Amino acid sequence: MTRDELNLHRLVREARQAQLKAFTRRHFIKESAMGLGALAIGSFLGSCGSKPKGGNPVVFDPAKPLLPKAPPFLGKAKSVIYLHMAGAPSQLELFDYKPELEKMDGQDCPQSLLAGKKFAFITGVPKMLGPQAKFAQYGESRAWVSDNLPHFSTIVDEVTFLKAVTTDQFNHAPAQLLMHTGSARLGNPSIGSWVTYGLGTENQNLPGFVVLTSGGSFPDAGKSIWGSGFLPSVYQGVQCRSEGDPVLFIKDPEGMGRDLRKASIDAINAANEQEYAHYNDPEILSRISQYEMAYRMQIAAPEVMNIEDEPPYIHEMYGTQPGKACFANNVLLARKLVEKGVRFIQLFDWGWDAHGDLPQNSLNIGLKNKCRSIDKPITALILDLKQRGLLDDTLVVWGGEFGRTPMLENRNGVKNPYNGRDHHTEAFTMWMAGGGVKKGFTYGETDEIGYSAIRGKVDPFDIQATILNQLGFDHEQFTYTFQGRPFRLTDVAGNVIHDVIA
Repeated sequence: MTRDELNLHRLVREARQAQLKAFTRRHFIKESAMGLGALAIGSFLGSCGSKPKGGNPVVFDPAKPLLPKAPPFLGKAKSVIYLHMAGAPSQLELFDYKPELEKMDGQDCPQSLLAGKKFAFITGVPKMLGPQAKFAQYGESRAWVSDNLPHFSTIVDEVTFLKAVTTDQFNHAPAQLLMHTGSARLGNPSIGSWVTYGLGTENQNLPGFVVLTSGGSFPDAGKSIWGSGFLPSVYQGVQCRSEGDPVLFIKDPEGMGRDLRKASIDAINAANEQEYAHYNDPEILSRISQYEMAYRMQIAAPEVMNIEDEPPYIHEMYGTQPGKACFANNVLLARKLVEKGVRFIQLFDWGWDAHGDLPQNSLNIGLKNKCRSIDKPITALILDLKQRGLLDDTLVVWGGEFGRTPMLENRNGVKNPYNGRDHHTEAFTMWMAGGGVKKGFTYGETDEIGYSAIRGKVDPFDIQATILNQLGFDHEQFTYTFQGRPFRLTDVAGNVIHDVIA
């Protein structure tokens, strides 16, 4: 038997096994005299779908789930690049300069900052910690930026800073889930899934929602923060790699030619079509669509995910390292994906948890190294998108899941061996650029030591509402009905931050 005949024999055997399964467990439950399966399924009929309040329902074609769709109103952005620094960078060493905190360096923390408060690790009375970086004002906007980000300081006039972001979660995983799914608990769709559900994507040969990770580890919340939750699974983020094959198993197995691959997918989809005719489950049509896109991706993905053909000046601009896995490579890939019509690109960079317990977790060593790894790439991204005419309709978002305390972390009442700060929910900084937001603008303010938001306070729901607004959605009307209840990304909260919109 030849290799092709052997592969074909295996495919036929798998198809036969799938058919047997369909006519054993599922068929028995659904078709049995008691009708238990039908009763269970019937309880969910009419409980899944999307119908925004007071607006037109999102058109969902399960056979072509990623076709581009028009938003309810004209949005200023067509795509999003979201740069998440997993672990929460310290705003007090980057953007939120506090001279008064510098004066309090080494003093005991006032009891007013500790009474009734809950921290992840601080116990007893910690010392105050002044800024561990030098600050200056840059650009016509006179924005404060530390010497940790010398390249970024040159583009502050393209950026809107949100200086008074808050959250109610002080542990990494729940805070990351809240920031990206609108819920601190598992099970809700990520913002990228919502966006691709509502808008589809302009390139049918690539996923609408692409995820790139760096830093050597996944975010604490794991892959759930780019999951599709209760939305159809076709809208979950597709994780790609900047090293090796962009997607695992994208190459044909040894001995399987392109024609045989196409024939196998046609056979699988023929079986799926028969199953759909029997069960009428729209998820089966989505599965068919995914198989077909996976086949097309075998050609499209390796081409777009290859950065080695970029000119030398681009590699110098971004600080890329072709052939290695790094944040700079992912940022350049994000620009290429936007050029190719991908709707939502999510970058997670792990390693920003600056507690001071280890050198890599310190403000004076670890944070500086992390800043060095992102400074050139994020600066290059803004400049590159602008020079290519893509910044106006690409919204770039940067931030973490919460902030850091003005106090020195004293884990178990003992000062850590290096300078570090604990998790902090009451104030941190994020920024946005492009996509119709103001240039050279700062919104919000914290108190004199950066402990609390005192003006322009916003939270993750407000960030999400603003992103959706820039894409053409009213976050209150953009809903999906699941198990009899209309769900939305922003739950029952959130306000568009109109002051930052150009």
